[in-house]
Amino acid sequence: MKILITGSSGLVGSALVPALVKAGHTVCRLMRPGSVAKNETHDGFQVAWNPATGELGGAAVGADAVVNLAGASIADGRWSNKRKAELYESRIETTRALVTALAKMSARPRVLVSASATGFYGNRGDELLTEESQPGNDFLSTTAKDWETEALKAEAIGVRVVLARFGVILARDGGALPKMVLPFRFFAGGKIGSGQQWMSWISLDDVIEILRFALENGNVRGPINVISPQPVQNAEFTKTLASAMHRPALFPAPPFALRLALGEMADALLLSSQRVLPKKLESLGYHFHYSDLAAALKNILKRNSAS
Repeated sequence: MKILITGSSGLVGSALVPALVKAGHTVCRLMRPGSVAKNETHDGFQVAWNPATGELGGAAVGADAVVNLAGASIADGRWSNKRKAELYESRIETTRALVTALAKMSARPRVLVSASATGFYGNRGDELLTEESQPGNDFLSTTAKDWETEALKAEAIGVRVVLARFGVILARDGGALPKMVLPFRFFAGGKIGSGQQWMSWISLDDVIEILRFALENGNVRGPINVISPQPVQNAEFTKTLASAMHRPALFPAPPFALRLALGEMADALLLSSQRVLPKKLESLGYHFHYSDLAAALKNILKRNSAS
């Protein structure tokens, strides 16, 4: 397949592009004006893309599929009103511009796989959440809901749309895990808050395979929860991580300190609870490489020690 990808330099994109190239696909990285690609010799080729004007380079013609991963990182910087506007617009406006550009193509891609997040569900305590569950009403929920709404507009032009609701992605380089690991390296790690909040996690290896599965399987459409079938509470996550690193977990991070340091972001990213299940992926027969947290962490940390 010929696959267009936005956000190719992010955590997921930088792993997905070489995996698709290795699998024999032609990958076109949609590059904004002034952006610089990483690992150019291994990551397919660049196609000019200007979300502000909707212009899409001619090399995009004949694409079979699109993966939309664009969006500013939610964890980079305190959430001021300006930052929240940037987080929102980088997802909604870019997705809207992408769907508009696809509508102008005479031969349109067959499928659009567009990123979303389990933040869609909001803070839900111990409630079991599936793709059928209703959205929450906080900032991340509203952002994810509007993000998905823009992507779903591609259905009106005959494109199969898949909404990949990512949980906490565990990876060696980037994402949340390196930040979680750091205090344990200095024997200062511990649970976050009460430790009772649920974490819906997924290994980066599974993320890449699930995206490939969604691209290649015409039965996949609508929202899919891209998370392991075994969510864990933060206290269990902390205990498992400490064990994998051969460190104690003695120093809990109190909520007031997190809120003082991070503001609203602390509640949204660290203290909220989402017990999400991948019901649709399981019903479609996807086989997880890492459904067990201890095995996933062991594999990732082993890679770290070998690098």
